[in-house]
Amino acid sequence: MSRCIFILASGTGSLAEAIISASQKGDLSAQVIAVLTDQPEAGIVSKCATLDIPIISHPMHDDRAEWNEELFQITESLNPTLVVSAGFMRILDANYVTTFKVINSHPSLLPMFPGAHAVRDALISKVTQTGTTIHWVDAGVDTGEIIVAREVPILEDDTEEVLHERIKIVERGLIVATISELLDTLEFSHE
Repeated sequence: MSRCIFILASGTGSLAEAIISASQKGDLSAQVIAVLTDQPEAGIVSKCATLDIPIISHPMHDDRAEWNEELFQITESLNPTLVVSAGFMRILDANYVTTFKVINSHPSLLPMFPGAHAVRDALISKVTQTGTTIHWVDAGVDTGEIIVAREVPILEDDTEEVLHERIKIVERGLIVATISELLDTLEFSHE
């Protein structure tokens, strides 16, 4: 069985880049077959060009059901072993997440601080630690089964940007290690 990863990304692409680099260096025994973005101007587009990875632009349009179906068809045609949501800022359709194996990396210790502003929410709440969580994606917002989480301390002088960058450092290593373990499990379960 060929181990193929399909990445969904909306932003700068630092998580996607970590996964692609690990794959290209042989640290992750899987091929990244493509990256899909809903933001054609996002930083991930130029990173994919530099890393020689196909980029699929799939901007959101008025008909969400049609957009969902198009995403489903794109993914189905690629037949990935695993779909990785790496900073993809869209809720995926229930049919999509029950058909494909999809994981997400989230910058908090779920179930605390789900949603798009997790780092800011952690700072506002005055907790002393946050972290990153890799979880299976379901039809909710960061509600899927937790696979693994790592703590990151919140320092007294942290800004949202500084804390988020510290979380991303942990997140990049954790996502690669988690994908590697999951692919072994998924491959074994298909034999």
